Amino acid sequence: MSEPKRLTIRGSSAVALLAVAALCIAGSASLAASDQASADIAAPVSAHQGHAAVTKPAAEAPQRAGATAAGQSAKSAASPGFTGDRAETERFIAFDKSIQLTAAQEAIRVEALTRLAAPCCKQFSAATCCCRCNMKRASDGLAKHLIVNLGANAETVRAQVAAWQKAINPNGFSGDTCSTGGCGNAFEHNGCGGMTEGQLVF
Repeated sequence: MSEPKRLTIRGSSAVALLAVAALCIAGSASLAASDQASADIAAPVSAHQGHAAVTKPAAEAPQRAGATAAGQSAKSAASPGFTGDRAETERFIAFDKSIQLTAAQEAIRVEALTRLAAPCCKQFSAATCCCRCNMKRASDGLAKHLIVNLGANAETVRAQVAAWQKAINPNGFSGDTCSTGGCGNAFEHNGCGGMTEGQLVF
């Protein structure tokens, strides 16, 4: 009688083990399915974020480039940052020789410099001065460059020519150089930088 009982117990244990195994397999399958579902949901988000990360700088790049270009252009026209040295002055004198103004551009130059006294002869304006000294040549060359190459208006031209004149002689000009015989002196010595083209006194 005891032997069949043991067989029954063994059979029950086997059934129980099989049931546990089935539950484990089902649980694993469920977890795998859940993980796959989670991955399927997350994948489009990650792809979207990756696309956004790539395309956002591309979309912003032209705006930044445009803003940078605009900023540089404005800076070039508004604040060249003068050195006041010989090379710069010679470059401005070269502009005076090489740049020809139209009637409209000449009107801007005159408007700009008429309201600025000539450093070497203050009874005249920087537009006319009393002679064609090297300071006059350089001032006109700078004005022409600003008008033709940078599209500057009269107000900007006036401000920049004044800034360059300040750079070549930080102590300022007396305004009577021409009448006191100082035209042949260097700018920093209250002079006109010489009267002869090609012979800049520095």
